[in-house]
Amino acid sequence: MYRKILVPLDGSKVAEGVLPHARALAYSEGAELILLTVGENPALAYAFSDPGLADRAVREQEERIKQYIAGIESQLKADGFKVSSLLRVGAVVDVILGVADEVQADVIAMSTHGRTGPARWLLGSVAERVVHSSKIPVLLIRAAA
Repeated sequence: MYRKILVPLDGSKVAEGVLPHARALAYSEGAELILLTVGENPALAYAFSDPGLADRAVREQEERIKQYIAGIESQLKADGFKVSSLLRVGAVVDVILGVADEVQADVIAMSTHGRTGPARWLLGSVAERVVHSSKIPVLLIRAAA
C-alpha cells in the first residue's frame, strides 16, 4: 500500500520523534523512506546589508543540514532501509506538499508539537496546515512531553 514515505525533519528531537514510527511503517510495507529537510533562506536577512555574508550563511546552513541528514540516512541504510534524502529551501508547508507530489509519496509521516490554545494560534502549526492541504494521508505523531 505504501511504497514511499516522506519524512520531513527540521533538525529537532521533536521532528525526529516520528522516525521510529516511520521505520516501523517502512519495514511492514517494504517502503522507501524519503527524508526531507527544508531550510529557510538566510540570504533574505542579509542580502541588502551584506551580500557576501548572505552567501556564506547559505553555504553554512546547507553544510549543517547535509551533515545532519546524512547521519540519519546512513543509520537507516545500515539498518537495511531503502532511504534517500532531499534538501530544499522555501516555505515549509509548500515545500513539503510540493515534494510529496514530486516524489509521488504515498504518505507523509511527521511529528507535531501538540500545541493548543493561544500557542497554536500564535505560532501556527506546520503539521495542521499539511494535514488540511495534503492530497495523501498524513501520519502525525505527537511529540513526547
